[in-house]
Amino acid sequence: MIAVTGATGNVGRALVGRLAAAGRPVRAVSRNPEGAALPPGVEVARPESAGLFDGASKLFLHVQAAEGRIGAVLDAARAAGVRHVVLLSSGIIQEGADETHPIHVTHARAEQLVRDSGLEWTFLRPNAFSVNALQWAGQIRAGDTVRGPFADAVSAPIHEDDIAAVAERALLDDGHIGAAHRLTGPEAVTHAGQIAAIGRALGRDLTYVEVQGEEAEAAFLPHVPKEAVRALLKSFAAMVGTEPEITSTVEEITGRPARTFAAWAEDHRADFAA
Repeated sequence: MIAVTGATGNVGRALVGRLAAAGRPVRAVSRNPEGAALPPGVEVARPESAGLFDGASKLFLHVQAAEGRIGAVLDAARAAGVRHVVLLSSGIIQEGADETHPIHVTHARAEQLVRDSGLEWTFLRPNAFSVNALQWAGQIRAGDTVRGPFADAVSAPIHEDDIAAVAERALLDDGHIGAAHRLTGPEAVTHAGQIAAIGRALGRDLTYVEVQGEEAEAAFLPHVPKEAVRALLKSFAAMVGTEPEITSTVEEITGRPARTFAAWAEDHRADFAA
């Protein structure tokens, strides 16, 4: 049995679907089991359920899904017989990183808790997520102009299903214990380039208009706390005119190349359609 936290999130849902398709028994952890809409045969349980990890030998752990309860989750998993945890961490964890950055603080602490748990572990450290572009869906549905920060900030965003594909292999295959896999998409693309790619997928000519200051804060990830947004905007400022990290990890582990942002936009066309 494999337990998957954050099972209705972007990566978790893709992972549950992959494991179910492979015929692996899965217990999906969700705060809303009735509305989870996961594949038939997948067991769905609430985070507070008694015996949540009974019968599970492996755990996919999403930092945000655990919401500050990572230590308690790991204790319960170990007591129930879980032996291996695959942690969805962040690419911000690397040598020379700003260790005061809120995202670094959260994920570094999570990684340390996993190391200290006594469980075998694998860390997945993706950089930018392609799915973050969904923040612009409302503007795209409303018109052909998208307002946001740092048009020329460049990254190599990764498809959430590529992260799930690596997680699947880390859970099912030998050779991943103690590994920290850095994950990116296959090519560099700017914010403006992402909007152009979404436009091509929709058959529309979209324009990205750069905004600054308070308008940039309001336009970017409105559901994220302001402190974190400001830290991210600072990071994006540093990404203008740079070359992003690009790894071949997805292909090395799964046997197929990571998908481009343009491919992600095609996969998510319906999310942007008016």
